[in-house]
Amino acid sequence: MPPLTIVVAAAAAGAILLIALGVATAGGSSGISTRLERYASGKADAPKAATGQGGIADLLAQSAALANLNKVVEQRDFGANLARELARADLRLKVSEYLGIWAAVTVGVPIVMLILSFALPTLGNPLFLLVGGFVGFMAPRIWLGRRKGSRLNAFNKQLPDTITLIANALRAGSSFLQAIELVVRESRPPVSTEFARVIREVNLGLPFEQALENMVRRVRSDDLELMATAIAIQHTVGGNLAEILDSIAYTIRERIRIKGEIRTLTAQQRLSGYVVGFLPIALAGFLFVAAPGFMDPMFKNPPEILGLPAGVVILMFGGLMMFIGFMIIRRIVDIEV
Repeated sequence: MPPLTIVVAAAAAGAILLIALGVATAGGSSGISTRLERYASGKADAPKAATGQGGIADLLAQSAALANLNKVVEQRDFGANLARELARADLRLKVSEYLGIWAAVTVGVPIVMLILSFALPTLGNPLFLLVGGFVGFMAPRIWLGRRKGSRLNAFNKQLPDTITLIANALRAGSSFLQAIELVVRESRPPVSTEFARVIREVNLGLPFEQALENMVRRVRSDDLELMATAIAIQHTVGGNLAEILDSIAYTIRERIRIKGEIRTLTAQQRLSGYVVGFLPIALAGFLFVAAPGFMDPMFKNPPEILGLPAGVVILMFGGLMMFIGFMIIRRIVDIEV
């Protein structure tokens, strides 16, 4: 068997083994609150008639083996945390489905590179295959993080108008739950989706404070936490909730405005950080593809530093310095408001 095939198989097996160990070693159970959240999320769980004419997604949804695997995974702390991450990203995926996609991408990227190596021999280099496996391993997590970030930004932008709507409804004589129902009817996702879950949890018998706390835990928004804290204090000590919410809405609007100004003023510095971090990597990749033998002298043994070719040590040192510079620039432009 060629050494290249052994390297690809070992990388794929290692990636799948890491995912399996992460699922198997996490202990604990999801508990009553997680089961209640599953009902409150509004997902339709009614069984469909198995006609055999549905698409692949329908067949996967009706698969008993996949359902049993998802049940086992969600009973672990790892699965419960991952299910919460998927909910924050508003992805209609089960934990087992996401793990399957994760494993497929991890294995698929090196396989695609191996196939393309017939046209571009450089892509068949074991180092490139390992880099491709790492990229495939990180890509689903990066995608999930970007989905969460975009949804959180959309939620924070809608939150000031939502708080003002609640305050106006309270002034009109509505109760707080009626005001939230008005938000669900008049707002757009993701605000309407999250507040609808609060209403469903309250209808299922959960105390309102606990339902609001669950929403804060799902969304992980500092502005929403400020609103929830003010509401909890008002329920304890009393006061004019409408005026309190107006003050919170004004504070959140000013914070969003200041963040936008800071982001505009630091755009050039953030772009400089991306150039410092990724331009050398892109240039090295272009040289490997366009002129495969151009950097061969860097990987020859003489001269040696600590038993490694000097070129390898220089590349490692340069990569470390680029990473440090990128992180320093990120810390400089990351201004808390």
